[in-house]
Amino acid sequence: MRIVIAEDGVLLREGLAHLLADEGHEVVASVGDALGLVEVVEREQPDVCIVDVRMPPTFTDEGLRAAIEIRSRWPDTPVLVLSQYVEERYAVELLSSQTSGVGYLLKQRVADVRDFLDALERVAEGGTALDPEVVAQLLARARRPPHDELTPREREVLALMAEGLSNAGIAQRLVVTEGAVEKHVTSIFTKLGLDFAETDHRRVLAVLRYLEDRDP
Repeated sequence: MRIVIAEDGVLLREGLAHLLADEGHEVVASVGDALGLVEVVEREQPDVCIVDVRMPPTFTDEGLRAAIEIRSRWPDTPVLVLSQYVEERYAVELLSSQTSGVGYLLKQRVADVRDFLDALERVAEGGTALDPEVVAQLLARARRPPHDELTPREREVLALMAEGLSNAGIAQRLVVTEGAVEKHVTSIFTKLGLDFAETDHRRVLAVLRYLEDRDP
């Protein structure tokens, strides 16, 4: 894959570049600010971007804004956002801008090299990857008036869907059959009113629908 990295921390930026190169990927550019990121993406048209949420000059949400701009201008360019801490509103805002080819991981997840690379590849292929800690906090804070009808097991399945796991992956994690997972997923879609949504995006839409009534 051809990859662009946007990270102001030199050590992490260079570490990511070496890790990806060792895996056979091509890092076509690495930048330390959001403005440089947008310019590079326009020039290089990479297969995927890895973007830090907080970047110069204010170190608030410049990276996130750049990621959303990239998804707006080049919808087919996948973006994996990295954050030092769980920033719930950033995760929801990123997912709300598109329902495929996006990811949100905590930086500590990079240390789990295999999991990080799996998430990157999933995003690059048009899937979704959310950090388990982000998912846990989002679902814990969500108000569930119309969604209380989801069973505890369905909420478990929904959380794993948000992480980007396939039905087979969910079955393995929960130690159940794939058929059982399919039944839970179908039930979730029905209860959240997603019976007729586009199949490829229903998993992300289910998570977003579940979070619509979350506390501010």
